[in-house]
Order: sequence, then C-alpha cells, then structure tokens
Amino acid sequence: MSVSTAHPFDFDPTYGMQREQLLAITPPEAPPGFDDFWEKRYRRALATDPRPVLRRSKLSDPRWQVLDLTYTSTDGFRIGGWLLLPREGQVRRGLVVGHGYGGRGEPDFDVSVEETAVLFPCFRGLSLSACPPISSDPALHVLYNIERKDDYIIGGCVDDLWIAVSTLVSLYPWLEGQVGYSGISFGGGIGALAIPYDKRIDRGHLVVPTFGHRPFWLTLPTVGSADAVQTYAKTHAHVLETLRLFDAACAAARISVPMLIAPALFDPAVAPPCQFAVANALPPSKFNEIF
Repeated sequence: MSVSTAHPFDFDPTYGMQREQLLAITPPEAPPGFDDFWEKRYRRALATDPRPVLRRSKLSDPRWQVLDLTYTSTDGFRIGGWLLLPREGQVRRGLVVGHGYGGRGEPDFDVSVEETAVLFPCFRGLSLSACPPISSDPALHVLYNIERKDDYIIGGCVDDLWIAVSTLVSLYPWLEGQVGYSGISFGGGIGALAIPYDKRIDRGHLVVPTFGHRPFWLTLPTVGSADAVQTYAKTHAHVLETLRLFDAACAAARISVPMLIAPALFDPAVAPPCQFAVANALPPSKFNEIF
C-alpha cells in the first residue's frame, strides 16, 4: 500500500514508518491503579440516572424518526444529541455514535444499520453540550482540568458515553447487552477507554482513534489536539502522570468484544503510531482495516 509523499505539513505525517513497523508497535505498560481508576468511574456513571428528555426534531429523514434528546451525565452535565428510530421494523439493537473533535452538527442519517435505535450524543463541552467555561476549541478543551485526574474532561466524556448507553437501556430495557459503539478520532479514543469496562457494549468500531500510547502522543508532531498538550507539557512535565491513566491503547488491551479498528498510515492530526498502538493492543483475532 503506497502513501502519497506530497503534503503541506512541516513534518512527515507517516513519521517515517511503513505498515510493518506500525504493526509491530505495542501499547505501553498501564500505570498502577489503571483498572481501579476506570472501574470506580464506571460504577459512578452506572449509578447516574440519565433522565432523558425527548422532543420531536425539526430534522427529518425518510428512513428515520428523528428526536432531539438530552440526558444527565455525571456532575449534572446535560448532554444534548439526537436519537434516530427506524420507521420500519422493531428496535432490536442500540448503537451509540461518537464524534471527532470538530463536534457534531446533526446525526449521520446514512448510518448503515437496521432495526436499531441510534443515539448521537455530543460529548460535554462540545456542540449541543457546550457548557462555559469549558471551551469548544479542541486545543483548550483537551486541557480542561488536565491537572486533576478525577476531573479531567476526557474522563467526563467517557462518562457521557457510558450514560448514553444507560439512556438507551432506560428507554428500551431489552437492549441491555445489545448496544454497539462507533467513534472516529476523538470519539474513537473515548470509545477505546469506555468499552472494556462496560459489559453492556457488545461490539465496537473505532476509526483513526486518538489518545493511544501517550508517550508517543506527547512527542510526535501533529496538527491535532495533542499539539496543545505538548506545548503545555513543556512547562508541566508531570502531565504525563495524568495522561497515562487516559491511554486508549492500555484500555484497548482489555477489550474482549468483537471490534473493527481502522487506523491510517498517513495522518497529520492523529499520529499513526498512536492509532496502531490502539489497534495492535486488541487480541490477534480482531479485524483491523488499514487505510
């Protein structure tokens, strides 16, 4: 598979690595207390009553009934989004769809599932879940409360995903254990952190996931959110201590459900070595699509 060498960046978005080298990357060792940290967060999220509120949306689609939705996440955050319900057939499965750091302006109506209730949450601080003083600028959002592991915004976004699942299950109790997750970039990293601790999620699809292999993430040049954290780390070297708890590759090594991960060979926003650290952390039987 050939990768174009023409690009406008002042660094090489392949990082000089070929497919075989990327496939050899392994996740870093998880820090002490990694599982305890996430299991405690999950128990707290699971105890949160989502109190979903549904309203008929101004948006419309021939395949889907479209509902505007809000639910309550941890710390009282109200999360906005959309719920798509099939116009034909019954609701037999659930799907939560995450978004990239650009946020989400509307649901993806071309999602290729049937008989599925599809929830599109906007993670806290972004798009419909904007909440000052949290900035919607990725370079500032990714730094919010980074000094406090229990309050770091990324952990809160993982809570939002778990409680999106709770929202689906509260509306359709028979979906317990039959909910999938799909996320890209930022949403891919959030998914990798969330899936291993939530047994209600039975499969996942992550595209160009971020937050993998934090030592790489903090050093490889990028135009993505990692650039802001790299700048911050120059005067706050201890920030890696927090970030190691939020390593998507360490979390992915704990995933046991069927997964499809699509890492890129060329990506200026999410360094491919970080993406492949997530993909390679899965058991060998999992299928990865490389592009």
